[in-house]
Amino acid sequence: MRLTTTPIFVLLWSSVAVGAPSLSWLVDNQVPISLADNELSVPGDNPLNFCFPPENDILTIESVDLSPNPPVPGQTLTITASGTFSRRVEQGSKVQIQVKYGLIRLINQEADLCDEIKNVDLECPLEKGNMSFTKQVDLPKEIPPGRYTVLADVYTKEKERITCLQAEVTFSL
Repeated sequence: MRLTTTPIFVLLWSSVAVGAPSLSWLVDNQVPISLADNELSVPGDNPLNFCFPPENDILTIESVDLSPNPPVPGQTLTITASGTFSRRVEQGSKVQIQVKYGLIRLINQEADLCDEIKNVDLECPLEKGNMSFTKQVDLPKEIPPGRYTVLADVYTKEKERITCLQAEVTFSL
């Protein structure tokens, strides 16, 4: 079984990668991305934070690892994640995605989760239980330098939270 957060992480990283205009002068001198240890940090080698304490989320994320960390423009980013669904996730679930470049909002949209996960060979319903996945995302060479903030709030049609993740990534010159 594969974890349904595949599209969430792919959306997080691909949104950062393609959300702003192309610039050809980006170089890869980034520093590893991670957050200070706190109760909202997602376990693993990643810059993810939960938006809220995740105790009541339908998805319990056990780990998320990025390779390479930091992501490098023009290279393939490998995302490995594992977690557990406390119940079945049905058709009608939504994901609210927001991407900012500095203070500029690039993307703010709601999408049907079940439609989005088809892009990564999954389909609804997503069954209760343990799942894991590994997904590769090709990052474009031209990612404009700057600070990107990404938020993905995922919930059922009854408005019950599946998970809510946020990340901040800085690409340098």
